[in-house]
Amino acid sequence: MGILRIMMPPKFQLLALLAFAVAMLFLENQIQKLEESRGKLELAIARHEVREVEQRHTMDGSREQALAENDDVVIIYNRVPKTASTSFTNIAYDLCGKNKYHVLHINTTKNNPVMSLQDQVRFVRNVTSWREMKPAFYHGHVAFLDFSKFGVKRKPIYINVIRDPIERLVSYYYFLRFGDDYRPGLRRRKQGDKKTFDECVSAGGSDCAAEKLWLQIPFFCGHYSECWNTGSRWALEQAKYNLVNEYLLVGVTEELEDFVMMLEAALPRYFRGATELYRTGKKSHLRKTSEKKPPTKESIAKLQQSDIWKMENEFYEFALEQFQFVRAHAVREKDGELYLLAQNFFYEKIYPKMN
Repeated sequence: MGILRIMMPPKFQLLALLAFAVAMLFLENQIQKLEESRGKLELAIARHEVREVEQRHTMDGSREQALAENDDVVIIYNRVPKTASTSFTNIAYDLCGKNKYHVLHINTTKNNPVMSLQDQVRFVRNVTSWREMKPAFYHGHVAFLDFSKFGVKRKPIYINVIRDPIERLVSYYYFLRFGDDYRPGLRRRKQGDKKTFDECVSAGGSDCAAEKLWLQIPFFCGHYSECWNTGSRWALEQAKYNLVNEYLLVGVTEELEDFVMMLEAALPRYFRGATELYRTGKKSHLRKTSEKKPPTKESIAKLQQSDIWKMENEFYEFALEQFQFVRAHAVREKDGELYLLAQNFFYEKIYPKMN
């Protein structure tokens, strides 16, 4: 007996295939929605577990321990002259009462940035052991000091600001002659010398010589003799190493507000309210060198011919690139304003499970 086969017309075969394809697409869409729902559920569960962990830690006293550790933090701002350091330090002074920390100025004899070995030991001991002064913000014109050489368990947090090397030198040149609007009545070392920076460069004067540019590199290089050998390539590389390995953040004078904003986000224990104060404060950022005249292109070109400028500028560009890299991962710009990014990580798959 033969098998009876019923042949479906081609038109109906096509419709059946289309219906099957639509059904498969529908099923895939539903499966994708279920996967998304499952992912959201897992994320919600993970966040709930994190909250449980945080609550348990709060109950068992870890919050108090965290606060105690926070109060043991010491910040050192080994400020480079004429980089807006006084303007920034004034913010720390204005906030210390409200945010409950101490500000201490490191005043070295004749503003010598290099400490003797015995003073290094004293300073490290003071910073690490002076509990009555913690939490503390130290600032002064002092070269970087490596605390790890002295066997301390907890190193301080270093921060700093640097500036375009020629801009910094020009500012310092006029500051020595005319002072600034911060303490206008104070007599300066070169007061009475009316020679402009351009005239100094044209005459080959010592106060505007390329050697005077060598300052930011040794400040970051530290207390090694080679750091202070003008034009040392080793010093430049050591300064770069310290900048990325020993400093939490190094800003630039030209973008000081961004530096302040990022410090407030990273160290709110010290800098809560700093950005608003910088933007609206009456005295926070108003220090300006008096009688300062921009140098001519000829003066700039003459300084830029020196190897010293090339090295100091290389260090400045290195610091600027690092700062902009950190900033790009911390803030976003919208309508001309910068906004800090919210926390962009969370914890999941936490074991063992909480009861």
